[in-house]
Amino acid sequence: MTTLSTRDWHERAGALRYATGHFIDGGHEEARPGQTFVVTNPATGEPLCEVAAGTAADIDRAVASGRRAFKSGVWRRMAPRDRMAVLTRFAGLLAANAERLALLDTLTMGKPISDMLNIDVPSAVQTFTYFAELIDKIDGAVTSTASDAFHYITREPLGVVGCIVPWNYPLLMASWKVAPALAAGNSVVLKPAEQSPLSALVMAELFVEAGGPPGVFNVVNGLGEAVGSALALHMDVNKIAFTGSTEVGKLMLVYAGQSNMKRVSLECGGKSPQIFLSDLGDIDRAVTYAINGIFGNMGEVCNAGSRLLIDRPIADEFIARFVERGRDAYRAGDPLDPATNLGPLVTGSHCARVVSYIESAKREGAKLEFGGNRPDRAGSYVNPTLFSGVETRMTIAREEIFGPVAAAIVVDGLEHALAVANDSIYGLAASVWTRDLNTAHKAVRDLEAGVIWVNCFDHGDMTQPFGGYKQSGQGRDKCLESLLGYMQTKSAWIHLG
Repeated sequence: MTTLSTRDWHERAGALRYATGHFIDGGHEEARPGQTFVVTNPATGEPLCEVAAGTAADIDRAVASGRRAFKSGVWRRMAPRDRMAVLTRFAGLLAANAERLALLDTLTMGKPISDMLNIDVPSAVQTFTYFAELIDKIDGAVTSTASDAFHYITREPLGVVGCIVPWNYPLLMASWKVAPALAAGNSVVLKPAEQSPLSALVMAELFVEAGGPPGVFNVVNGLGEAVGSALALHMDVNKIAFTGSTEVGKLMLVYAGQSNMKRVSLECGGKSPQIFLSDLGDIDRAVTYAINGIFGNMGEVCNAGSRLLIDRPIADEFIARFVERGRDAYRAGDPLDPATNLGPLVTGSHCARVVSYIESAKREGAKLEFGGNRPDRAGSYVNPTLFSGVETRMTIAREEIFGPVAAAIVVDGLEHALAVANDSIYGLAASVWTRDLNTAHKAVRDLEAGVIWVNCFDHGDMTQPFGGYKQSGQGRDKCLESLLGYMQTKSAWIHLG
């Protein structure tokens, strides 16, 4: 927890100077007149700054810069230990600039400053450190062949990677994409979300400060329909790494087919179930995880545990304890107050969208246990909300809300819980709570999700592949598999006759 006061943080925020252009070929570029968009502080509803609105021409320049750097070999052919040293220094610079990076994401998307300092920035540092350490662990293979042949397989970077990241974890999601792409030896063009573009520009600046060659890490700001589509359609981009909505993720696949059949990795929407069986043991611990699993980060989490699937014998007690402890667990406050754990939603329009889901649940017959409204304060806040009596046909049981809204669904035993859990277009994550080892393994086997937690929720480290089944996407973040996804194999068959 930071020792700075709310007043201290406001003073630091007032003294911040923003980089608002693009970052191309190792330097900042100012926006051209008229080519800007406004970034708003969701805690106040007031404009924060104007940022360069990129165009297809800006993407062309950034990709060309990345392609030149890649062709020159200045990064991909750098000795592995030297590339490791650059990324390790980069991680150190991220840590040294923790306050600046934390403030930028707090001001643009409303995340509480304590979350930024205790979760997001350290996790971003850990991400770059992890992938730096993997650089000299990449190996190929020599196969067993006939005596007149020598066959070996090598791994090579793809080329220019386009990274498109969301606003809910601006710094961290950029790290999950950029770190393995750079570690593999690629050049990167990063398109941050238009709601929260500022920390990405600092990242690119710090990469060059760490010794990264100009052109290897570029950032172009702008709206998705203008800049994101231009990046995904670009004929000189070899891969798109995307985190965002399922709707836009599908467009990434279309754009890849319409252009150069570039590789695509997608981490999209979720509607994660938390299954609480009657033999779970410590109900208070389970309730705590349930509360944090949906209300943390204002519910703006792709794997948020928004569906509470509760075994009938414990349903009344579980819901009663959730109401007792969850009603006041997260309170709306100034995100620059270190004591705040519930900031605003990212924009006024997203806030209205979340409120519309709450009203839909009321109309469809769900029982409002608490919340369901907005606090009496400026900014795009929504109070934590719990509905019970939710049926699987209801909208809040099926669609991703991306806000602090929990849907409690009563189930009858494991088989029913699994059927309800899997009755979704999504399959990002799930959890099951039980004391029975056989039940746990059966749930892991049968749940249709890429990440399964048993007797916990949202645990993990950098070795954990993160990604989903079904319309939650394809490909994985974090982990060695992620790094290899930014590379391709080359087979060399040498005739010895």
